[in-house]
Amino acid sequence: MKTSNKNILVTGAKGQLGSEIKHLSQWHDFDFVFTDIEELDITSRDEIKEFFSSQKFHTVINCVAYTAVDKAEEEEKQADLINHRAAENLAETCAEFQSNLIHISTDFVFDGKTFTPYTEEDKPHPVSVYGKTKWQGEKAVLKQTEQVVIIRTSWLYSSFGKNFVKTILKLAQERDSLNVVYDQIGTPTYARDLAKAIFAILVSEDFLPGLYHYSNEGAASWYDLAQAVVEIKGISCRIHPIETFEYPTPAQRPPYSILNKAKIKKTFSLEIPHWRTSLKSCLSLLQKQ
Repeated sequence: MKTSNKNILVTGAKGQLGSEIKHLSQWHDFDFVFTDIEELDITSRDEIKEFFSSQKFHTVINCVAYTAVDKAEEEEKQADLINHRAAENLAETCAEFQSNLIHISTDFVFDGKTFTPYTEEDKPHPVSVYGKTKWQGEKAVLKQTEQVVIIRTSWLYSSFGKNFVKTILKLAQERDSLNVVYDQIGTPTYARDLAKAIFAILVSEDFLPGLYHYSNEGAASWYDLAQAVVEIKGISCRIHPIETFEYPTPAQRPPYSILNKAKIKKTFSLEIPHWRTSLKSCLSLLQKQ
């Protein structure tokens, strides 16, 4: 695909989304700089400014996040440093150097007590440290720069890194049965699809700042997702549905966190695949690896 030549910085490049963006970058002629904490520690304001002083970036894609939801309950300061303060540092520097920012957030900013898909106008009310720190990050970013696209996504998985899909695939091949929660409803999101949406934003004629929601289409419980993995792969492991209280975790999860994607689809003319279609694509890719 032919695109205008722009310098793009991707932070958190070793994570699921960063890895997918790096994979897809070979089909675009943007000049990418991929960094993780070894190359750029965005918790350090001085380090970011020094990095930006050496080269100009048209757009920064911030994929850095503290995503250990349960661990965050006991490591609140660290979660806040990465999800809130570091995002604020990056946004402040983007504003100073006139760079656009694409910042990734989460469905966990909501409490899950509604039963209609969340729009960008719905007021966040996080129920976990992870969700709270991500919301604080959103607010801090919006205070620092107007040239920002914030994308909330949900239940991210990929052929890269650690995630629910890969965990289920591994355990299902080792065990006869698994217990999986069925009363938490959301939408699994293939990180490659989200990466493609980000490229659609990068190649659009105008940078259109705002808050957007992105996930795959459809809805599922964690049980549905696990069941789909074993069905698609033809694994004989039996998946047993259980209630949330039967699998207690340190962090509370929103019981319903489906995102309304009408805004991002209309703004960037996106067609979003159903979660099961994308799951098949990811599982097929994992089989080839």
